[in-house]
Amino acid sequence: MDKQKLFDRLDAIAQSLEKEDHTLALIALGSVGTEQDRVDEYSDLDFFAIVEDAYKEKFIEDLSWLKNAHPLAYTFKNTKDGYKVLFEDGIYAEFAVFSALEMDTVTQPKGRMVWQRPNYQDKDILKMKGNIPNLKADNVEYAINEALTNLYVGLNRVMRGERLSGYFYIESYALSRILSIVHHFEEASVIHEDVFGLERRFEKHYPIFKEELHQMLSGYDRIEQSAFAMLNYLDRIYPINSRLKSEIKSLIEQVHHLKD
Repeated sequence: MDKQKLFDRLDAIAQSLEKEDHTLALIALGSVGTEQDRVDEYSDLDFFAIVEDAYKEKFIEDLSWLKNAHPLAYTFKNTKDGYKVLFEDGIYAEFAVFSALEMDTVTQPKGRMVWQRPNYQDKDILKMKGNIPNLKADNVEYAINEALTNLYVGLNRVMRGERLSGYFYIESYALSRILSIVHHFEEASVIHEDVFGLERRFEKHYPIFKEELHQMLSGYDRIEQSAFAMLNYLDRIYPINSRLKSEIKSLIEQVHHLKD
C-alpha cells in the first residue's frame, strides 16, 4: 500500500465529514496519527470521528459519510462505537464515532487532529487519557512466580491429555508474564510503544531477547521445548525456587517421553 494513500484517504474522510451537519472533528491515531515515522506499506487507518451529542447513532448506523470518501468492500461493527472496514482499494481501517460529551471519558493514545470545526474546542482532545493498561510489571518476583506456576500447571495439563490447555498456559500465560518483565533486564530500543499491546514491535524494542523468542514459541507439538526455554531464561535472571524448578524439569522430561 502506498503510504501517501493513507493520508489522502484521511483527508477525503475529513472532507466528507465537513460536508455533513452535526460533525465536529476527525482525529487520527497510531501510525497515521502522532507516530508517522513508523508508517509503512502494511499500515492501516485508526481514527475517531467526533459528532454532536445527539447524533452519534446516526453516524454509526449510516456510513454514507465514509462511503462518500471511498466505496467500502467490507464492514464489521465490532463495538457499540465503531467498525472495522475494508475500502474497495484495499485500505483497511478501524474507527469509532464518539459524541463530544463522551470524549471526556474515552480511553485513547495521543492523537493528531486531521480536521475540526472552528467552533469546536477541547483542550484535552488529543491527549493520552482514560483507562490505559499497565502492561509492564513492576513486581518482578510476582511475575516470575506466576510464570513458573503457569509452566507447572501447563505441563500437568499436557500429561493429563489436555495439550491445548497446556499450550495456552505455557505459550500464552507464562510467556505474557515473561514479556512483562523483559524491560528490567534489557534496555529497550527507543521506538514508539503501543500502550495497548506489549507484543507490538517487541522484537524491535528488545533485539537481544528476540533471539530467545523462537525457542519459547516452539508450538503445540513441542510444548516441552517452550517450557524448557522459559525455565532456563527465568533461572538465568532470577534465583527461582529449587524444588519448583526440579518439578518443572521432571514434567518437561515426562512430556518429552510422551512422544517416544
